[in-house]
Amino acid sequence: MADTTYSTDTLVTTDSLDDLRVSPAAHLAETMAEASAAGGRRVALRELPFSVQLGLRAQPDSASGRALEDAFGLPLPRRVGEVTGDGAGLHILWLSPDEFLAVDVSRQQQPGETLVAEAGLEGLPGQAVDLSANRTILQLSGSRAREVLEKSCRADLHPRAFGVGTAIVTALGPVPVILHHSSVLEYRVYPRASFADFTVRWLLDGMAEFLTEGAGSGAGVGVAAEGTG
Repeated sequence: MADTTYSTDTLVTTDSLDDLRVSPAAHLAETMAEASAAGGRRVALRELPFSVQLGLRAQPDSASGRALEDAFGLPLPRRVGEVTGDGAGLHILWLSPDEFLAVDVSRQQQPGETLVAEAGLEGLPGQAVDLSANRTILQLSGSRAREVLEKSCRADLHPRAFGVGTAIVTALGPVPVILHHSSVLEYRVYPRASFADFTVRWLLDGMAEFLTEGAGSGAGVGVAAEGTG
């Protein structure tokens, strides 16, 4: 039986909510699939829609920090770039000394994601907020994925500086993003939802030289004209 959530005058199942949801880059799913097919093992791009993303605020090693660690069963990251947990499931990204992002890419967000953390923080300074609709996650993979990113990301993405399991706040061209090196040939890009269209087209343009000739042509048309507004 489906889980349920209540509005003021009707009963809404989470199944029906899922049917109504449209991810920020859904309209470009076919374009991404075509470009990925043309990229072969060199480069591929897809969206991970509706993944769980929870914003956490607390000082590590404080009562609030320990409450969040108990709620998620994971330690909070302690330094820039650190990610704790399972990159293929639940993990926590460091954003600032007292700010973190808990992410679960193994399932889609449902109502009530923060209830356990909120209960643990009762009476304590700290915060747990569902930010799943704030950003989407774009997964760029393949042997040329790093080269695509390096065209417009000023951060040092060489494995000696940005190894697997590292995440940073940076920019991709003009777009602020979170960038997570999630596995050896895989990166996850987190643009805000309003920048999803631009970011996908930007990445598709960066992928173009690695695609089979004639395939995926025009995939990134309109990026420069559309801007970031």
